[in-house]
Amino acid sequence: MAFKWFKKNKETKKENTPQTQEIPESTEAVQVEETTVEEEMFEEETIDQEDKPAEEPADILLQEAEEEEPTQPNSSSSEPLPSESSKSPYFFKRLKNRLFKTHKALTGGVDTIFAGKTKIDDDLLEELEELLITSDIGVQTSMNLIERLSKKSSKIKTADQLKKALKEEMIALLDTETTIDTETVALEKAKEKPHVIMVLGVNGVGKTTTIGKLAAKFSAEGKTVLIAAADTFRAAAIEQLEIWADRAGAQIVKHSENSDPAAVAYDSIEAAISRGIDIVLVDTAGRLHTKVNLMEELKKIKRTLSRKLPNAPHEILLVLDATTGQNAVSQAKIFNDAIGVTGIALTKLDGTAKGGVVISICSDLKIPLNYIGIGEAIEDLQDFDPVKFVNAVF
Repeated sequence: MAFKWFKKNKETKKENTPQTQEIPESTEAVQVEETTVEEEMFEEETIDQEDKPAEEPADILLQEAEEEEPTQPNSSSSEPLPSESSKSPYFFKRLKNRLFKTHKALTGGVDTIFAGKTKIDDDLLEELEELLITSDIGVQTSMNLIERLSKKSSKIKTADQLKKALKEEMIALLDTETTIDTETVALEKAKEKPHVIMVLGVNGVGKTTTIGKLAAKFSAEGKTVLIAAADTFRAAAIEQLEIWADRAGAQIVKHSENSDPAAVAYDSIEAAISRGIDIVLVDTAGRLHTKVNLMEELKKIKRTLSRKLPNAPHEILLVLDATTGQNAVSQAKIFNDAIGVTGIALTKLDGTAKGGVVISICSDLKIPLNYIGIGEAIEDLQDFDPVKFVNAVF
């Protein structure tokens, strides 16, 4: 009797067990499916920033940050840092793919010039010089490269040999003119606390996005970051930085719209000192139509920073758009003459066939190229490596 009761009770439990487990499993499956569909719709949606109202840029940044969820800057320190990924074969392949337009323009041009020839002559060198100039390498830099190549002309018999020689000369030029000691920079950042980086750039070059990516990069390295929203004139600039600060795990100091940018900079240093912040990124205005007033405003911010914290700003980073070619070089000269630029971040290299502007900037300006931007993702802002860059181009 007891055995029959036990057997009947056991069978009843077996029948009830699947019912209690099906509900959470089904619910979870539905939730995962809905999330996947929603993410796919969100990633496929494209937004034209220029055609949207002022509040739209914040949505654009949010979209970009959502797409980059696997590389969140708030992740643990055991995960690979954005800067470390540049050492992997995957990063080089990614860099080569993103520089395909520049690669096609240069290598394809060399093949065309050398077609049907077995040696280098004056006509070939003249055509090659024209190719380099149209690739935005710059007149003087192109002339220097041609002069160096002419000394090797007797050993060059094929297009591949010409590419190899050109690559070697570009690497030599970049390696001697623009290489920065990253270890020294790291020691300087550790010595000065907070380490203040003042970020400059005209509107549209990707300055705000670069600041957000730098904040994510430094946060991933275990540093505390504070962003000063000192571009108080451009619509939605503060909102964009708020989203980036949230995504990067950084703090932000902001004032109301149209307030004094120097006051924002001053308060940011005060807050950074009291909170023990490691790095302060100071955003600034970038209005081209008021160039004189803009430069005076930037000088005022610089003076304010130095008054509050001696030796600040420790870095003045200029953001340039690679797609503007030689205009980027002109902008760099103007900012450098007025403020004194210590480093450059060159964005949008994946969207231009004139990546030779990198060589022009490094050779003509004698200003270190710190970072290059080769895409939308956070990890696409990378420390500039001249050897990897030239190898990717060729």
